[in-house]
Amino acid sequence: MVNRRWWDVVALAVVAVTVLFSVLQPPYAAAETGSWAMAGVFLIVYVAYLRGRLGLEDPRHHVAITAVLAVIIAVGIGFDAQFANMLAFAYPYVWITAASTRQAIWGNIAIAGAVLVGTIVFFGWSDLGAALGISAISLGFSLALGLWISHIAGIGEENARLLAELRATQGELAAMHRDAGALQERGRLAREIHDTIAQSLTGLVMVAQRAGNRLAPAVGEPDAADLVAARVDVELIEEMARDALTEARGLVAAFTPVAMETNLADALGRLAATFERETGVQVDVRADASGLGRELEVVLLRSAQEGLANVRKHAGAAHAWIRVEADAAGRNGASGASRDLVRLVVRDDGTGPREAAGARGGFGLAGIRDRVALVGGRVAFGAAPGGGAVLEVEVPVEPHAEGATE
Repeated sequence: MVNRRWWDVVALAVVAVTVLFSVLQPPYAAAETGSWAMAGVFLIVYVAYLRGRLGLEDPRHHVAITAVLAVIIAVGIGFDAQFANMLAFAYPYVWITAASTRQAIWGNIAIAGAVLVGTIVFFGWSDLGAALGISAISLGFSLALGLWISHIAGIGEENARLLAELRATQGELAAMHRDAGALQERGRLAREIHDTIAQSLTGLVMVAQRAGNRLAPAVGEPDAADLVAARVDVELIEEMARDALTEARGLVAAFTPVAMETNLADALGRLAATFERETGVQVDVRADASGLGRELEVVLLRSAQEGLANVRKHAGAAHAWIRVEADAAGRNGASGASRDLVRLVVRDDGTGPREAAGARGGFGLAGIRDRVALVGGRVAFGAAPGGGAVLEVEVPVEPHAEGATE
């Protein structure tokens, strides 16, 4: 960004020096009057026009800027050679307002031509050689200094660009390391739950079931009221242990990172196969959408995991279905604008959600709503036509932070 205050100082300084030199030279009334008048014209033009053009780098304005400065320089030097001090402003200004190096060079040539014209007017044709020499020297000095500064500025811009890229890359690497650490921690927790709590609960279920089987023959005998009560307690222990085991297995499934090296369809297939082995519920998977990008695939995969977690906990189902399909006819809220959507549906043939659960959803569903909201999608959960529960997730192919709706 151009600091206009520094240019204000430069403009006032060159005008002051020009007027001072004009006063100190032998008195030429006409020369002094003309030089001072052009200095005043320069200040007016600077404040009214040149100052506002700083930093714009517009080729059309640059031509006008160069023409205005060239006229002021030529007329001013024609009155008084001391007006050449204004070149300390004109040459740098032409460089900084140019849109390209080529335009800056042509602008410098135009200013040098104005110096030549003004010098000839002031000294006459008899000193043409001196006029050419002054113009050539000023032009050469300006070009050398301007090209050098432009080169240094280019190096600075390139370094700034590389630094920005480096910082962006470091940010991406840090995010990848955080994600990798989170995935490793999730995997560790899943293994710990599976190897400790889940194994203990499995053993507890087996012991309770064996105790119930041993008590069963004695329940029908006389005076077996205490045995009946004991068996009820054992059955309650077994039921509670089974529920806890189901919860533990659900945590293992939720915490285990699912590999996404191939595609969403393969990941859903592996998820369904694992779920079938653990619950005995048959899961049918069909995923037609492809090329969604890793972010959307992860969102849909986690949504499918939550849908199966609800089947595991509440449904009492024998069969579940997972469908992923593209929908190009989606509507973007109240605006009605068409956008491409991907829809995930997880449905089961179980008892269906309880009224309260269907209205609010559990903690897992709340997490899915938050995750889907980040990509501009929507989540719906409720009873399926014909019985069972259904979870529907819609996300746009190009994510936008619009918030999830139910």
